[in-house]
Amino acid sequence: MSITTTLGIIGYPIGHSISPLFQQAALDHLGIEAEYGPYAVKPDEVGEFVEGLRSENAIGINVTVPHKETVIPFLDEVDDWATEAGAVNTIVNHSGRLTGHNTDGYGFLRALRESGGLEPEGRRVLILGAGGSARGVVQALLRAGVGELHIANRTVARAETLARLAANRGVPATPLALGSADVAAAAAQADLIVNCTSVGMRHGPDESGSPLAAHQVPATALVYDLVYNPMLTPLLRAAEAAGAATLGGISMLVYQGAASFEIWLGQPAPVDVMMAAATAAMPAREADAT
Repeated sequence: MSITTTLGIIGYPIGHSISPLFQQAALDHLGIEAEYGPYAVKPDEVGEFVEGLRSENAIGINVTVPHKETVIPFLDEVDDWATEAGAVNTIVNHSGRLTGHNTDGYGFLRALRESGGLEPEGRRVLILGAGGSARGVVQALLRAGVGELHIANRTVARAETLARLAANRGVPATPLALGSADVAAAAAQADLIVNCTSVGMRHGPDESGSPLAAHQVPATALVYDLVYNPMLTPLLRAAEAAGAATLGGISMLVYQGAASFEIWLGQPAPVDVMMAAATAAMPAREADAT
């Protein structure tokens, strides 16, 4: 199969993304003649860039922060996952007609089940954070039949919004203030703890921090940190010290990217190749930062 076009990812900034590394590895492995690159698109340039995807040489693009919501008005159609999440991370061009998808929820659930070994149906879950990532996670868990949610955020009003979303789907959900004693109590009863904040992210505002301490993590829980750089975050270190099972964000990143790949190209993605390329990229990046 020969494709004379460019795939890629847009964001601002975009230099931190490792998606080009594992997506290009997949293209090369399958002998697909295409280049997947990063595109730093300023907020006021989003409409023009998206319009250019209608070209006959364009197949599609990935979308990351801060453009997941702002691309939507420029699309012709948005699928159910993206509509419910209020965000698009994948755009595909069908003969000039642009459709938006969101593969984040799929990637989250696949990583949870295949890499984390946990089925969320009926489980008690503590969500840390209430931003866009948390909304996608809550959406995915609701579809998977989660039993009970606790949602903690610094701004409790945002947690309340997500709790109402869950309640409207018949799932008990409690909003909490991040850092409060109520969060520690919820953590103690949780089967799954998911960090949807940027706490612990390399080069982030609180890269050495953790939303929970080791003594607040039950040994029976799975702790899932969506942060993928570093691969072993302060939260995951705390969870390991507590004897809990852990799952980093690299699996979700690759699985959501594989789903995008399959939407664009209509063939199975070489997930093993993508995972190996993504994992291999991380030590180098960690060394560069030291």
